[in-house]
Amino acid sequence: MMERRQIVELWREPGTASGVAGTASGVLITLVHAEGSTYRRPGARLLTAAMGSQADARGLYAGTISGGCLESEVVRRARWMVRAGAVVERYSMAFDDTAEIPFGLGCGGTVDLLFEPAGAPEAEALFQAMSDSLAGVESIVVSFLPGGGRGLRRVVYSADGRVVFASEGLDAKKIDCARALEPGGEYEGRYVERLFRPQRLVILGAGDDAKPLAAMASSLGWSVLVADGRAQLARAERFPHAEQVLVLDDPDQLQIEPQDAVVLMTHSYEQDRTLLSGLLASPRGPRYLGMLGSRHRSSLLVSEAAAMTGRSVSACCETVFAPVGLDLGGDGPEAIALAIVAEVQAFRHGRLSVSRKLTPGEVAEQLERGGSSRYLQAQCALGAAE
Repeated sequence: MMERRQIVELWREPGTASGVAGTASGVLITLVHAEGSTYRRPGARLLTAAMGSQADARGLYAGTISGGCLESEVVRRARWMVRAGAVVERYSMAFDDTAEIPFGLGCGGTVDLLFEPAGAPEAEALFQAMSDSLAGVESIVVSFLPGGGRGLRRVVYSADGRVVFASEGLDAKKIDCARALEPGGEYEGRYVERLFRPQRLVILGAGDDAKPLAAMASSLGWSVLVADGRAQLARAERFPHAEQVLVLDDPDQLQIEPQDAVVLMTHSYEQDRTLLSGLLASPRGPRYLGMLGSRHRSSLLVSEAAAMTGRSVSACCETVFAPVGLDLGGDGPEAIALAIVAEVQAFRHGRLSVSRKLTPGEVAEQLERGGSSRYLQAQCALGAAE
């Protein structure tokens, strides 16, 4: 997602895509097919700046399509490749010490790259769809790849199936048939992708330990919102990497969506209890809900929130990741932020095999150790202790 942000930013720079009068345009390069071991997968992109633009003068390009093996070569050849229009070129990344340029340096796979002029209508439609996705508007893009005497053609559909853009000459039947193609599927001569909106991370708590979490999430291209009931902490200048910083008066301000990830880390027992109860009671709760704190504190909060919302402790344990974050070791705000971001990343991609979630039995055991009085009207520690 960060790559998409960088490409859109370069596209928006004056003169970068379409070029200025008398100069060649930039080139958009998309990895549309991969076989074997490759560093990047289909959907990876690189945008070269237009010749003569300020970005070109600085030698800039945005994105990557390999681990650094191919970039210099494709950037050097990109404008020549599209001299007659869009084209698909295959690159082998198997090591060959007799070749002039051993692209893969041993990666072993092959990739098909789509080169297209950045100023063409098809590219402009794709850039706009990428830009819209960063603002939360998702779309599906079907690219009919060039070959056999046919040039690149493209259709962009909104999330509800409406045609946003279609290349000139595409008939209605082909447009309707393309609508049924599944993103990520293997189709000869066609590349289909869904441009998802960025992962949104809502950080509830604006303490100093929230700063590295906001920074790390932003570095992945996520959309970050920080909220806290304490106005002296919830200030935009404290969180330059966040898209929004709110003084939280009402949890409804957050407008939590099912695809969001939320982390509770206010260090205020009362705030955490109120927010946790509200999130658990919401029919549009987030897909990931993590809570910072020790197992004892988290058990008390889960138990009280269960009682307040009429849910079972077991159901709450299934919903809440507590203590939050993968068990990566280390302590301090940066290590905790890394553990949290790693857990959210693994969860959203279906790769989370182990977590530290509480169980109903452990909640009952922790409750026997004492009530919540030790946490009230006091700031708690970072909660690394088990």
